[in-house]
Amino acid sequence: MTKNSPVATNPGNFTKYKVLAAVLGIVVPVAVAVLYFFPEVFRIEGVQVKALPAVNAVLNSLTALLLMAGYYFIRRKDVAKHRAMMGSAFLMGSLFLVSYVAYHSQVTSTKFGGEGLIRSIYYFVLITHILLAAITVALVLFTLYFALTEQFEKHRRIARWTYPIWLYVSVTGVVVYFMIRPYYT
Repeated sequence: MTKNSPVATNPGNFTKYKVLAAVLGIVVPVAVAVLYFFPEVFRIEGVQVKALPAVNAVLNSLTALLLMAGYYFIRRKDVAKHRAMMGSAFLMGSLFLVSYVAYHSQVTSTKFGGEGLIRSIYYFVLITHILLAAITVALVLFTLYFALTEQFEKHRRIARWTYPIWLYVSVTGVVVYFMIRPYYT
């Protein structure tokens, strides 16, 4: 740790960051599950959210591009650009999550209308996307935690898992959007 880092000046930040990452890693997937299973609880009459699925697809696309750029820069040992790309990816992912929750709190889920092989492909992509998205929240938060607390060896170890899973979730989010889009009402 450097002398000027927030952790070096206040070792209690280790615990604060870790607790925050653990709590958010649990709370966010639970909140999304509650919205999925009990959407009527949060519904507000007259709220217009029709554009949010497209916004979500853009945010997921940007997240994926930023993740790939961050990977590119760290492979070239350009830590400053890596940090900027990954921070931006975290921001896009956070904005996506807020937009996703806002949308699904107001609209019932759209049913996929495809048949045959495309239906099986859609549900495979959707189920893997959902399961890995729930894991991604905690992975991203702990990866960020290790970076912020300058535990770079732990950061590298967890990032080897976080990066491909987060990238998969971001890309499949866009794929799911385009597959379900024809069935929006």
